[in-house]
This record gives sequence, structure tokens and C-alpha cells, in this order.
Amino acid sequence: MKTQKQKSFKRNLFEWGIIISIIAVLYYTGLYSVVISRVQQVILLTGIFQPEINIPVDKQQPADFNLSLISTNNNFVNLGHYKGKIIFLNFWASWCPPCRAEMPTIQKLYDKLKNRKDIDFVLVSLDNNYEKGEKFIHEEGFTFPVYYLNSRLPNIYNTETIPSTFVISKEGKIVAKRIGMADYDTKKFYNFLNSL
Repeated sequence: MKTQKQKSFKRNLFEWGIIISIIAVLYYTGLYSVVISRVQQVILLTGIFQPEINIPVDKQQPADFNLSLISTNNNFVNLGHYKGKIIFLNFWASWCPPCRAEMPTIQKLYDKLKNRKDIDFVLVSLDNNYEKGEKFIHEEGFTFPVYYLNSRLPNIYNTETIPSTFVISKEGKIVAKRIGMADYDTKKFYNFLNSL
């Protein structure tokens, strides 16, 4: 009886050792974010994670346009530059698996709407190292506009969780938001943006 328990314990110890070793290898090789984001992309396909688009009018907060940004080609731009348009504002980082997971859905939405003159996509990388963010965008083949912070983040956008996404109406109100990953390539979300 003792021998069977000892074998079971040794087997469990061995299995946990393998799991911990795999996690360590993924972490130290930098593949952790990639693997976890791929798993999360599969989870996004379930449709569980959707942005909140039914914010009642009386609960919609005014957007803060006092946000200075730097584009990937080193141009300075203020969020106020986009006032009067619909703004899809997303905060992300290349090291963040949920951010990486939702990026393909944002790209698909961007591809559908990029020719509209009344909507702008502003994806703000919170990477401390600009090169890492740009390398990730380039490797994945994303074409949406990417920016970096050039000022402090206004309180209304300052959440403890990324990705964080805000949709700002032409009237300057936050009409949708999602703290955490979401699937933005849905008919419901597309129709919502078209209704603004």
C-alpha cells in the first residue's frame, strides 16, 4: 500500500516538475506571451468577451482629450485632433497576452472601417521600449495606427487592467468601453459603430 502511495506521489511530483519546466522555458524564451495569447484567441471565439456598448446616456462620461501621443513615425499628435469623429481608443502592450489575443479582431474591424472619414483608430502602446511594440506590430502584420504616450494618462482612461478600450462618440462622450480583452470583429459591434 505504501509503495503505491509513494509511486503516486513520485508520479505527481514528476508531472508537476514537467509542467513547471515547460512554463519556465516559455517564460525565459519569451514565448509565454505568444502561447497564452493564442489560447486566449481561441477563448475569444466563444463570444464570451464582448465590449460594453449599452452604456445609458445618463451614465456616459465626457472623454478627456488632453492626451499627447507620439506616432510610430515620431509625429506628435493630441487626442483632441480627432475631436468630432468616432474614436476607437485602445491601450495595450506587447508583453500582455490578452492584448495580443484581441489584436487580430481589432485588425479585422480596422480593415472594414479604415476608409471611413468619420472614425479613427488610436491604439496606444504602453510598452516602455518602443522598439518592442513596433517589432510586435510589424511581425504580426498589423496595419492600424499605433501611438505611444507623450503625457500622463488622463484619469478616465487610467485603469489597472490592459487591454482597455474606449469608444468616443462624435459628441465627445465615452459610449462604449471594455476593460480586458474582447472580440471586436462582431456584427453587433460593427453595427454599433455604424449607428453612432
